Amino acid sequence: MLRSRAWGFAAMGHPDILLIGHVTRDLLSADPRSDHRLGGAVSFGAVTAVRLGRAPTVITRAASSTDLSALPAEAEVTVLPSPSTTTFANVYTEQGRVQYCHARALPIASGDIDVRLRRPRAVLLGPLVGEIGPDVAGLFGDATLVVAAPQGWMRRWDDAGRVCGGRWDDAGGILRCLDVVVLSREDIEHDLSRLEPFVEHVPLVVVTESCDGSTLYRCRGRGAIVTTRIPPRPAEEVDPTGAGDVFATAFMIRLEETGDPVQSARFANVAASFGVEQAGMGGIPCRETILAYMQEHPFEPSTGGP
Repeated sequence: MLRSRAWGFAAMGHPDILLIGHVTRDLLSADPRSDHRLGGAVSFGAVTAVRLGRAPTVITRAASSTDLSALPAEAEVTVLPSPSTTTFANVYTEQGRVQYCHARALPIASGDIDVRLRRPRAVLLGPLVGEIGPDVAGLFGDATLVVAAPQGWMRRWDDAGRVCGGRWDDAGGILRCLDVVVLSREDIEHDLSRLEPFVEHVPLVVVTESCDGSTLYRCRGRGAIVTTRIPPRPAEEVDPTGAGDVFATAFMIRLEETGDPVQSARFANVAASFGVEQAGMGGIPCRETILAYMQEHPFEPSTGGP
């Protein structure tokens, strides 16, 4: 039933699920000459949306030579021109991920979003190198669930390309346009005080916590914040790249379908946990797999103050 509804909406000329951001060349080692595979929030998001029976539309920028064959055939893809494709190397160590940015594609601005694409059921803004302009978030009306994974607005890099976290000082204009923010503890360098501008402007903030699951932060008015911890599904991790993108897309889709952020976060936890058990995008599960696990493993959410 959900599949029919989603594809029918797309057939009327409006996208079902809209994904905006750069695709990437994800190098398989720290060597800039090494082999690579397709990555980026929109790539993982497109595969996730299709596996969940939804119809994704992708707006990205990349060089014309970029191999996009890993994107699902069911996705509608607009590739804006760029002399280069955003290129990352992700090196995983015992201390965590070390990331290098070796190339960046051109930005994406509001004028790049066709008028017919501005009324999706849900949109995910997934910047990787700050490529999505602040004017993009304000394009969408009240009928659209607007979600952002803001890591790309919070990154800095040195002359060698090594990426580090940074504060997002001019966030307010974008945050006021959002319904949901999804970010990781790594994005805020494990400093929960840095959530303050997010919870001030956005009604629902979700923090992913790797193998510990995720936590919802919901504003209840007059500065009151309710937190809800969502348990993980234990996973045998093979490749964590893209886990946050799978989570964000799955959460967005399930929230749009049900309006229940707690069960949507549980749904997304399970989706992301399956995704890390295979390299690349091969482990992203279908809807039936996720729901079967949730039915077999019910949980009682733990809710409290900040």
